[in-house]
Amino acid sequence: MQQRNSGNRRPTGTDGSDFSYRMVVDNRYTKVAKGKSTLSKVLVIQAVVLLVGVIDMFFTYLKKEPLETSVVVSSSITVISIIVGELGRKRSRVNFLKFYMFASSMGILGLIASVIQSNILLKIIHDPSNWATEKDALLRIACVFIGLFVQIYSITTTTSLIRNMSPPKRAS
Repeated sequence: MQQRNSGNRRPTGTDGSDFSYRMVVDNRYTKVAKGKSTLSKVLVIQAVVLLVGVIDMFFTYLKKEPLETSVVVSSSITVISIIVGELGRKRSRVNFLKFYMFASSMGILGLIASVIQSNILLKIIHDPSNWATEKDALLRIACVFIGLFVQIYSITTTTSLIRNMSPPKRAS
């Protein structure tokens, strides 16, 4: 048997006369759902970039080279901020998301400061033969710069999400 394919189907259990009572989801709520989904992806990317940096730090430790305290502290702050950001995203907590933005920004700024302080990029630019010997440092620099771009996108996404989560202001 062939079924009819009508383009204008009615929901089951109605004769179509209740169309005026149907509710429409406010645009703000769909934006929140999309923002949460996007933030989830950003948090995963941030965690992967941080994991690569931590693995590099681990190999540095195994080589018996000294670890920079600022790198360890900044990485720890970033890990904590990612966890808090995920909790804020799942539970729709604006204060958690604000803390996430602040703490992850401080973490990436600390990592940027450690890269600038190490002057390794300038050494490699002045003497390109150091590329082979400084692969670990180049990996760390790449992770920090990728983390910076992810952080910028994260801030815009989180700010948009917070704005849509907050109730609209009433006019006086």
